[in-house]
Amino acid sequence: MGHCFSKTTSSAVNTDAVADRRSGGGGGAGQTGGAENGNGAVVEYHQHHNHQQQQQRQNQASSGKNTPARSHAASPCPSPYPAGVIPSPSPARATPRRFWPFPPPSPAKPILTMLRRQGRGKQLKQGTIHEDGGEEAVAGGGEGVSTTLDKTFDYARNFGARFELGKEVGRGHFGHTCWAKGKKGELKGQTVAVKIISKDKMTTAIAIEDVRREVKILKALAGHNNLIRFYESFEDANNVYVVMELCEGGELLDRILSRGGRYKEEDAKAIVVQMLSVVAYCHLQGVVHRDLKPENFLFATKDEDAPMKVIDFGLSDFIRTDQRLNDIVGSAYYVSPEVLHRSYSVEADMWSIGVIVYILLCGSRPFWARTESGIFRSVLRADPNFNDSPWPSITPEAKDFVKRLLNKDYRKRMTAAQAMTHPWLQSEQQTVPLDILVYKLVKSYIRATPFKRAALKALSKAVTENELVYLRAQFQLLEPKDGFVSFENFRVALLNNATDAMKESRVPDLLNSLEPLTYKKLGFEEFCAAAISIYQLEALENWEDIANTAFEYFELDGNRTTSIEELAQEMNLGPTAHGLLHDCIRSSDRKLSLIGYTKFLHGVTVRAGSMARHR
Repeated sequence: MGHCFSKTTSSAVNTDAVADRRSGGGGGAGQTGGAENGNGAVVEYHQHHNHQQQQQRQNQASSGKNTPARSHAASPCPSPYPAGVIPSPSPARATPRRFWPFPPPSPAKPILTMLRRQGRGKQLKQGTIHEDGGEEAVAGGGEGVSTTLDKTFDYARNFGARFELGKEVGRGHFGHTCWAKGKKGELKGQTVAVKIISKDKMTTAIAIEDVRREVKILKALAGHNNLIRFYESFEDANNVYVVMELCEGGELLDRILSRGGRYKEEDAKAIVVQMLSVVAYCHLQGVVHRDLKPENFLFATKDEDAPMKVIDFGLSDFIRTDQRLNDIVGSAYYVSPEVLHRSYSVEADMWSIGVIVYILLCGSRPFWARTESGIFRSVLRADPNFNDSPWPSITPEAKDFVKRLLNKDYRKRMTAAQAMTHPWLQSEQQTVPLDILVYKLVKSYIRATPFKRAALKALSKAVTENELVYLRAQFQLLEPKDGFVSFENFRVALLNNATDAMKESRVPDLLNSLEPLTYKKLGFEEFCAAAISIYQLEALENWEDIANTAFEYFELDGNRTTSIEELAQEMNLGPTAHGLLHDCIRSSDRKLSLIGYTKFLHGVTVRAGSMARHR
């Protein structure tokens, strides 16, 4: 198991490679370094490695070549993913390197379509547009003609008149971040961070679209205290300038190192609540970050209780509530299993938070190897170590919190809003945000058959007080009238939280599926049945007790005679799956057995070996 590392050691791809110097997307990050020694202990970054970096820069200068600082060593262990599949982008790298076995749909797809359409006309008649957005000159009439990318962004062009640039505070592959001071306008006299992105590095249509998207997300998400504040964007012939809040308190990684490699449990809670709050906000708006790690959380000031800000939206994207992404991006130690399987949504961010909390509490990475393929295998197959020190001295609630975030089944992972109501954090004073998962679950509930709704109502009666804390909080956020909520409550609650990002992600489209609630109201008891997740309950240690209690309620009010054919139809299964349901119906009265009840709720993959005795 490896330990928490510094920004001067690559946190992705090849753990032994030297990374580009990171640029704090919000600026002002401290330069404290740290590294891991052979046995995984957190130590100050040693002088020898600094000497290696200096020597490397001298060699590059003497050779006159721009040698990449990051290498991708071949792994001795075969991996289903290509070497270097997970980049470790800097906040200054607005167009991060991405690697994949096959080109996935890109956020830049619309611009590719536009370029192809233009290519059929006069402007790009002889140009060939590649899938990655690059161009190639082709022969035509005996002469090669190459297409030219449009690198204009329609941003303001008076950056030099508005700001005075100061010292550089960070550097990445595609640009750098500088301290600056406003010369006139609303920011006159105010210090800011300016992320400078070189247009020369934008060599593909995808690269250009990535810059547009990052700026669009920063602008659309404005409004959360733990989100880096975006001010303005500018451009000139050579660069794009993104003006943001200057954070001078350093990275979360630096503070972990300054505390000897890990946080005390009580101190960690304040950090975790801030992370969850801003991630819940992003997910409600339909934005997935995709690169959450300690280096991407900055403190506003050097004060011990300074607020923390999430930065670097270079890999972020808008995502619809029913959408699954498939491009493999992120940082290796923090990447979730479903990202490696190329089918994921916002739950991938929650896995990353789980990794960060694990590091906060014990100073070690939960998944570690010396090669990228080894890291990926660990993420896919290994379980985190909760036995070695200091875990025996950490509270059971904290361990349960981390385990429920590092569940390899993304459906069983807590959402950010749920995590804020976990017993480990209930002593913290925070406002629980609206959870978009509630809307998805209620949508499924009102579309379910009466038989399925009866099964869910029985389940909701068996949940423990800990789960009810979250459900009560979400019910109150809908502002019930006379103890009931209807379509209007869901509509108003969502639109009261709307930003431009939510509109871009088409989150309000979910309301169309909730229109049946125009004619039906939900009291708290039925709301619990509608907003409860069977998958998340299965992740609880007392799941079998909950299932047994729920089945007792179901036997009293809900269970009825059925056939395998009818049950298969209820579960949307074809005739070929009938063989999987033979143990679901009791031969004595043709009603659902306990195992049948749990399969009915979850699906045919539910673990049921320990429940077979109850048939």
